[in-house]
Amino acid sequence: MKTTTMLASAAIVASLSATAFTVNAGEITVMSWGGAYTKSQVEAYYKPWMAATGHKLKSVDAPNPAAPIKAQVTAKNVSIDVADVEYSDAVRYCDEGLLETIDAKQLPAAPDGTSAEDDFIEGALTDCAVANIVWSTIFAYDASKISGAKPTTMADFFDTKKFPGKRGLRKGAKANLEMALMADGVPAGEVYKVLGTSDGVKRAFAKMAQIKSDIVWWEAGAQAPQLLADGEVLMTTAYNGRIFNAAVDENKPFVIVWDGQILDFDLYVIPKGAPNKELALEFIKYATDTQRLADQAKYIAYGPARKSSAPLIGLFMDGKTKMGPHMPTAPANMKNALVNNFEFWADRDSELNERFNAWITAN
Repeated sequence: MKTTTMLASAAIVASLSATAFTVNAGEITVMSWGGAYTKSQVEAYYKPWMAATGHKLKSVDAPNPAAPIKAQVTAKNVSIDVADVEYSDAVRYCDEGLLETIDAKQLPAAPDGTSAEDDFIEGALTDCAVANIVWSTIFAYDASKISGAKPTTMADFFDTKKFPGKRGLRKGAKANLEMALMADGVPAGEVYKVLGTSDGVKRAFAKMAQIKSDIVWWEAGAQAPQLLADGEVLMTTAYNGRIFNAAVDENKPFVIVWDGQILDFDLYVIPKGAPNKELALEFIKYATDTQRLADQAKYIAYGPARKSSAPLIGLFMDGKTKMGPHMPTAPANMKNALVNNFEFWADRDSELNERFNAWITAN
């Protein structure tokens, strides 16, 4: 009788606990870029967070998650709780009041007690955003399609006489204009000084005009490696992690050229009026702690935004590929790198993209 009573009591407690757990469980919607990148976030952040908390997470993708944020906040019909955006969009949208502020003091400290403000790489925290990765725009080629000398510089990408064939480019002004100037001989350290002048803008568009008839435009990150795989282009600009995954995980004969790479951050933001603001912040705190950022590097070659995560980077998910040399921040890959000037693009994005779109349609 005593045993029966104890079992009954335990069952009641378990039932009550399960009910409370269900009542307290919530759900957030997180928007990212799709492809190998979202897969890395699913494995490193989404699944562990759901397992640890009991909350649910709906993953949705967009070619650029910044665009839906502005549309939803403006319409006061926000369904996104967290979005992964580029730095210039995070800065501009924060200035425009489209994002919730995030107090960096609420973020978890490093394992040794170092505060988040001191542990994140310089520039990785803003008033409204928390960086998770350092990535870069590079160009890559299919080694099986090029015999003899291989492309090694940004100038080679723009040289269709030396390397005949189509070129893949992301459809937008950012990165393309900088790469065009570097291909035209402007040192990486002087690119934004030149691009900040009307003559510099003309020079960049003039360089791009040299290959205009050979350009195949892409918009979503997964499209760039697919263009290479399908043989539609000989070379393409791309996000370094997408090419890494195609080469290492899918055994594609793709080679990254690091010369002229443009370093950037991706950051998590909470749209103004997000339906689950508090839970969204809890997710960001979890996803950007030291271990989680190191874990993502198992799945894609993007560097973590925390200093304390770097020593924890190990092997790719294949169990044999060392990830360190494939990071955009590896010393060997930084010899002629350009760090994206976030303030420049926050101020001039609309202006230069209007000009870019007019240039595309002009004869």
